[in-house]
Amino acid sequence: MSGKTIVKIKNKYRTDYKSGYPLITKEAILNVEVLKTEGEIIHIVDEQGQFLGKGYYGLQNKGYGWVLSFNKNEEIDQSFFEEKIAAAVSLRKQFYENTETTAFRVFNGAGDGIGGLTIDYFAGYYLVTWYSKGIYSFKDEVIHALEKTVSYKGIYEKKRFADTGQYVEDDDFVKGERGEFPMIVKENGVNFAIYLNDGAMTGVFLDQREVRKAIRDRYSDGKTVLNTFSYTGAFSVFAALGGAAKTTSVDLANRSKAKTIEQFSINDIDFEAQDIIVDDVFQYFKYAVRKQLAFDLVILDPPSFARSKKVTFSAAKDYKNLLKEAIAITENGGVIVASTNSNAFGMKKFKGFINSAFKESGTNYQILEEFSLPEDFRTSKDFKEGNYLKVVFIRKA
Repeated sequence: MSGKTIVKIKNKYRTDYKSGYPLITKEAILNVEVLKTEGEIIHIVDEQGQFLGKGYYGLQNKGYGWVLSFNKNEEIDQSFFEEKIAAAVSLRKQFYENTETTAFRVFNGAGDGIGGLTIDYFAGYYLVTWYSKGIYSFKDEVIHALEKTVSYKGIYEKKRFADTGQYVEDDDFVKGERGEFPMIVKENGVNFAIYLNDGAMTGVFLDQREVRKAIRDRYSDGKTVLNTFSYTGAFSVFAALGGAAKTTSVDLANRSKAKTIEQFSINDIDFEAQDIIVDDVFQYFKYAVRKQLAFDLVILDPPSFARSKKVTFSAAKDYKNLLKEAIAITENGGVIVASTNSNAFGMKKFKGFINSAFKESGTNYQILEEFSLPEDFRTSKDFKEGNYLKVVFIRKA
């Protein structure tokens, strides 16, 4: 652990940190030049030198680090990490006891008190994801704290902090016994093929668990389902198991087809009875309009930012227009699942996009239900951006 560096916060941001805001942003810092080495312990003070908090320097998206403690006397040492991880594990006790779901989040960054760090559980294996070189400098402390708190088959890691902001390619295995992949985990009784050793993604986004369950249990029976930006087809699998007449999965990534076939197959679903299409979703919408295709259930879960040969998509700027294209190919009385993981706006603004899209389409709508992050993805009331997931089920009148 390195010595402390004093970082001065501009007085206009002082109240935020006094209230418990954990992300140290560049615009809030008065003396950025003092920050030299990611991972160094920093004490943040106001312009008058009054203590506000202590944390670490680590470059992550818009952040320059995270406050770990607002207690001047608390040490950021081995026991600090042990206490945080033990508390997080204790809060997930009911998840460990659920035999129908064997994959969930154990530690969720700032929501559990350490920004820049997540830990996920996959049927006896743990996956630690580091979001900056700063937090990665505490690898030994974190891994030791995890070992002290839980028993495990193996531990893997993913580094999400290359200078380009992309994934750092490396051997993801840390310790224990290496897993055999695909590893089969359960979510509400449904099988998922998981890879902890194959790039940035594992094969499923755990934060959509409750949404997938709702699709299976309440929205799929007898319906034609379009799953856009389908990744490995998880929504499609749940829809098929919910009795969907047919699912259509569309994603631009070439590997999405094989991955989706795999997820169908491990759940004993005939993938040949489903449509799995490798295509630009924006082009597919145009194709569907030309062919006069319409679906009973349309799932929209785009990345916050995406670029194809012809289209650059930003959720903050373009979600309304994407939704208008979905409305055009949704049956009257059909349902659109509008989802975004963008932290650039909140639910109120998202509902504004929905309202504008339907208004401009000349169509009435009814909001049926809403979802945000599930219970294991703990968030902090002092860091609203951390509660990024917004999902709205909308019936087209």
